[in-house]
Amino acid sequence: MPLSRSLSMTSLSGVLPQWEEEDLPVEDLLLFEVAWEVTNKVGGIYTVIQTKAKITVDEWGENYYMMGPYFEHNFKTQVEGCEPPNPAIRKAMDALIHNGCQVHFGRWLIEGSPYVILFDIGSAAWNLDRWKGDLWDTCSIGLPYHDREANDSLILGSLAAWFFKELTDQLGDKPNVISHFHEWQAGAGLILSRSRKIPMATVFTTHATLLGRYLCAGNVDFYNNLDKFNIDKEAGERQIYHRYCLERAAVHCAHVFTTVSQITAVEANHMLHRKPDVITPNGLNVKKFSAMHEFQNLHSTNKARIQEFVRGHFYGHLDFNLEKTLYFFIAGRYEFSNKGADLFLESLSRLNYLLRVHKNDMTVVVFFIMPAKTNNFNVETLKGQAIRKQLWDTAHTVKEKFGKKLYEGLLKGEIPDMNTILERDDFTIMKRAIYATQRHGLPPVTTHNMLDDSTDPILANVRRVGLFNSRMDRVKIVFHPEFLSSTSPLLPMDYEEFVRGCHLGVFPSYYEPWGYTPGECTVMGIPSVTTNLSGFGCFMEEHVSDPAAYGIYIVDRRFRSADESCNQLTQFMFGFCQQSRRQRIIQRNRTERLSDLLDWRYLGRFYVHARLLALNRAFPEKFKMDPMGPPKTEGFRYPRPYSVPPSPSASLHSTPHHSDAEDDDEDEVYDEDEEAERDRANIRAPFVLGTAPEEQPGESGN
Repeated sequence: MPLSRSLSMTSLSGVLPQWEEEDLPVEDLLLFEVAWEVTNKVGGIYTVIQTKAKITVDEWGENYYMMGPYFEHNFKTQVEGCEPPNPAIRKAMDALIHNGCQVHFGRWLIEGSPYVILFDIGSAAWNLDRWKGDLWDTCSIGLPYHDREANDSLILGSLAAWFFKELTDQLGDKPNVISHFHEWQAGAGLILSRSRKIPMATVFTTHATLLGRYLCAGNVDFYNNLDKFNIDKEAGERQIYHRYCLERAAVHCAHVFTTVSQITAVEANHMLHRKPDVITPNGLNVKKFSAMHEFQNLHSTNKARIQEFVRGHFYGHLDFNLEKTLYFFIAGRYEFSNKGADLFLESLSRLNYLLRVHKNDMTVVVFFIMPAKTNNFNVETLKGQAIRKQLWDTAHTVKEKFGKKLYEGLLKGEIPDMNTILERDDFTIMKRAIYATQRHGLPPVTTHNMLDDSTDPILANVRRVGLFNSRMDRVKIVFHPEFLSSTSPLLPMDYEEFVRGCHLGVFPSYYEPWGYTPGECTVMGIPSVTTNLSGFGCFMEEHVSDPAAYGIYIVDRRFRSADESCNQLTQFMFGFCQQSRRQRIIQRNRTERLSDLLDWRYLGRFYVHARLLALNRAFPEKFKMDPMGPPKTEGFRYPRPYSVPPSPSASLHSTPHHSDAEDDDEDEVYDEDEEAERDRANIRAPFVLGTAPEEQPGESGN
């Protein structure tokens, strides 16, 4: 249905058509989303739930509730306690409270301020043995006593099912209830609710299969062997059979099963033996700037801050031109193979060779932002920033003295003698500052002292490929084993600021059910590298016919060998290094316009369709839809970016930080009609909501 909110379709200039109304009477429904990560940041699902909240609240208003576990610290810092607006919910909560289980209600202080119902796991733990018995009697799944996470998920699920039973008893036939469960930790609630025949529509979303994560973490050739795994045996060997059973039972109990990408749909079909009914891609809340060049200005501003760090980190070896330096980065959980850091490092070694052989004057500084075990900042790194600051202070002092004498001389109508305008002491101070920048060793690869320096995968591979930040290297490595923070003494930037200052994000993941990092780059107008084994990469490949033209480089890790994938990534990066500054500005403009494709305002319709389908299957007499017909959300297509001139036409100097280097590119041929025609050719035909196309297992390469 059209969302009842003040959101304009005009930002897409009519390219995305308004979708047809889904027959979903929100005023006669209650929607609940159950997840372990409601108000509880653990991983990527938190981002999905948090960013999707506003669009769902805009659509459902006070008929939308989130449910999750209660943690005192999270509640005090993120939730504003209040009374439920619906008396039936108050009575259902009281039924649990009067039986010794604590339930908390409030508004989650995020965009949209959704209502949350949080269950205190500890207060209900005395029921654990009884609820384990109920689970065994219901579906013959037993949970071991030592698996704390599985036991807590059972308590959460049992409390949720109990709550839904009390609620539906209070409500009767109207309003009807839709319950959306995320991941296996919430699966017990769905299983128990269905086994007790609670009258509500259910949706289950897996963001990544449990066994898939474990198998890929063990460096298994996963996608070539999807149809060959003995699922029960593999789960048992990893001591997660009970968790796998919970996940699989929830998948088969749900009225509608969804997953976040086509690559995960193929995986789920083999791992969980059910084909997803709907693909529900992950989105972001995209905030558009009023002027096109504003995000370009942010890029220049934040790039200057990164340059300040580089000046300090590479002091004494700063023999490369910062105006001809590109900043690449990879960020995320420290899963060395799953996140593609192994492929990235090997490609950087080859890129370094190509830049040196072709005598390219471009330098690439690569940041690895992956949290690892450390005990403190590296002394050498801190020293570099201190020396940089000392040099700045020295230069500023001399500049002030020089400027004052020059000013006084000009007032007298004479040009001062440049040989006497600075005193001997001034030269002494400057020479001492220069001598302080002398360095006997190489700039450090890592910014922190690593606890497992000898066995750390990134450092071990840096040693293998020999990228030690030497003067001859055109590729420099900076491993920052901590998440970024604006309070850091080394690199005082938030993650968003850092991303905006970089030129290219590189995420050559092997196992990535969706991949928010390249999506975040896209909405900030920063080109990125992804793979056709990530959900994001598959999504872009399907809806953009030439993703590379829009700053989305997709490495083929599915149908090529590891060496071929590595060469492809190397060529992508080498081609990016050969772009002129003017070409990079054009590409960033085009990349930023893809952000409309990732906005929850448009991707939210997949969830609308999943809910309607669940209602149709749970209450076929009341909610009718043609299961064989195309969904009414058909017609969403890739928005054609405007043709981008080399620089904003209003003024030659309206591009950020216009420089002489850019003037060198003024003779580049630019045909606006040709660009527009290329954009039109890149528009995909309308796509249909639903499952992924049939895939044949065992056809992938790497």
